[in-house]
Amino acid sequence: MNQTRIQSLLNKLGKSNFAALAINPGATLTYLTSFNFHLMERPTLLLFTRNGEAAIVLPELEMGKLEGTGLRGFAYGDNPTERMKAFQDACLFLHLDRGAIGIESTRIRFLEMEYLRSTIPNISFESADSLLSSLRIKKDDQEVGLMHKAVEIAEQALTDTLPFIHPGKTEREIASELTITLMRAGSDTELPFQPIVSGGPNSANPHATPSDRPLQNGDLLVIDWGASYNGYFSDITRTLAVGEIEPEFHQIYEIVRQANASARAVARPGISAGMVDKAARDVITAAGYGAYFTHRVGHGLGMEAHEEPYMFAENKSILEEGNTFTIEPGIYLPGRGGVRIEDDIVVTGHSAESLTNFNRTLLTVGN
Repeated sequence: MNQTRIQSLLNKLGKSNFAALAINPGATLTYLTSFNFHLMERPTLLLFTRNGEAAIVLPELEMGKLEGTGLRGFAYGDNPTERMKAFQDACLFLHLDRGAIGIESTRIRFLEMEYLRSTIPNISFESADSLLSSLRIKKDDQEVGLMHKAVEIAEQALTDTLPFIHPGKTEREIASELTITLMRAGSDTELPFQPIVSGGPNSANPHATPSDRPLQNGDLLVIDWGASYNGYFSDITRTLAVGEIEPEFHQIYEIVRQANASARAVARPGISAGMVDKAARDVITAAGYGAYFTHRVGHGLGMEAHEEPYMFAENKSILEEGNTFTIEPGIYLPGRGGVRIEDDIVVTGHSAESLTNFNRTLLTVGN
């Protein structure tokens, strides 16, 4: 249990209108407690009340994780009929019988909400996303260090995978090799996401799934991958040329590289997240490819692959020291190919630094 983080949570909870917070397994629960629970058919729910009490409902087989923590657990066995009593006992222990329950809107499930609703009829559920994200949006030096290690692992993994890439290899084969190499380089087994490896026309789809299409000379090859280290993530994209590519592909690569550099240069404390998006988008639009940059310039990164702050044009949230996010402009020509260059950024006291160092010059593979 991280008492400093929990106290920060309780301070924010005490200033809110919530009677309690209900937190599913996921990054926030791990951030507060260091516990790792799977989100599965057996419900697990951590509850905090505004008066500082806490309890967790969990499967009996997980009770050993609570030893020495002081956290009160209410367990149930494998028979689903036992679950309701565990929820009832937890709420009775917490004197929780009415009011608004704050939830993470992207994590809570109908399953846990129904157990709570059946236990406490006089409750309502409201989003506590702003409160909870404010706990994690500013990383301390230790967290940034873990993210930097995750970057180093990811970059080493791609370096080790490059000799494997040549015409005839399928996207799926390259993605599999990269996944294995990430483990060998030191990544946690639970990756932030499965690597995206997309060549030729598939590279024009920003979130393509690796297919059985073999690489061909003249392809652009987008590789979007990341590593995990002690629960913190990296998320990087580089675009490669497979043999000799057509002149326009060279052109859009250079435009994206300049857009990436422009966004990195403008990022600093005191400016809005939207200004970072604008810096990259202006470069691409001025070059005549604005219609082919089809997504925001980036997203927050940490214990989740996507978290606050989200770097879209209209976001007026002001960047602060400790914010970490991606910068990943792209140009995607439908049916032909795409380019994306993505770096991981941390806002410092007066500017911002890239945690990623992998070469941004166009690399050619398969020669």
